[in-house]
Amino acid sequence: MREVSPKKVEMVAALVDAFVNSPVIGVARVEGIPAPQMQQMRAGLRGKVGLVVSKNRFINMALVEASSKKKGLEKLSKVVDGQTAMVLSDINPFRLFKELESTMTSAPAKGGEIAPSDIMVRAGDTPFKPGPIVGDLQKAGIPASIEGGKVVIKKDKVLVRAGDKISKDIANALTRLEIYPLTVGLDLKGAYEDGVFYERSSLAIDDEEYLHNIQEAARQSLNLAVFIAYPSPITIPILLSKASREAFSLAINSGFPTKETMEFMLLKANAEMLSLASAVPDALDDELKERLSVSPPPEKGPEEEEKADDEEGEKKEDKKKEVSEDEAASGLGQLFG
Repeated sequence: MREVSPKKVEMVAALVDAFVNSPVIGVARVEGIPAPQMQQMRAGLRGKVGLVVSKNRFINMALVEASSKKKGLEKLSKVVDGQTAMVLSDINPFRLFKELESTMTSAPAKGGEIAPSDIMVRAGDTPFKPGPIVGDLQKAGIPASIEGGKVVIKKDKVLVRAGDKISKDIANALTRLEIYPLTVGLDLKGAYEDGVFYERSSLAIDDEEYLHNIQEAARQSLNLAVFIAYPSPITIPILLSKASREAFSLAINSGFPTKETMEFMLLKANAEMLSLASAVPDALDDELKERLSVSPPPEKGPEEEEKADDEEGEKKEDKKKEVSEDEAASGLGQLFG
């Protein structure tokens, strides 16, 4: 039986200790990151995130051993693949994903990489003077020529389609043109916290969509609360306004006289009288005929007034619906908290 070297045992033990003592453990892809950029990333994350690089075999062994003290930790093994770094932090997995996402940066191609998207050169001047550079660019398939004593690219051209391999000649030409088609950085593939394993798809949250969902939930909650007449500091003013409009409409339609309704009831009666008179013109006296001939456009009746009030109220409610994330959360709390 082959004896395991003490050094390897110590490496696994150190990993186990790190996993057990870190509140949040993540697995990040580090493939293709040049050493200088890796050092810059480490420096930028210092104090917030620790990175441990080791062989995947040792990492998986340590995860299994550490899972005896942290239930479910072994689930991280399914995202340990390729060139991997273990991420140790006390930042919750969602904030950790954003922190690592901020390390993403453009990088030059060396040749042999797969293009993540179409790689294109644009027509226009280059900073190069006439010389062998023209041949190098043409060799890479770039339509370059000399015009007016300088090297120009004559037309737009897609050099590599997404998913195709970048040749060395194209990679060299792109680097000279300062076109960096690759994106490198610490890509968090999964994270663990408090017994829960989070896959990358769960961590990659669209902030704008999340905010929109909160705002939409607040709007729907407000609509529901008003519909069922649920009293709260937010709904009371709207419910009182709604009740006032409905009471006013009921008083007008039932002919109930009050200081507020009398004017509208008289206007309604006058409009109905003129409408009736216009139907029997031969039975009218001279005064009514004169009033009909010079009557102004009909004024808004109580129904139109109520409709206008409703539309104005809806506009105000629409403005109220444009809530911020904090206001939305606060509103939900006050409605049902």
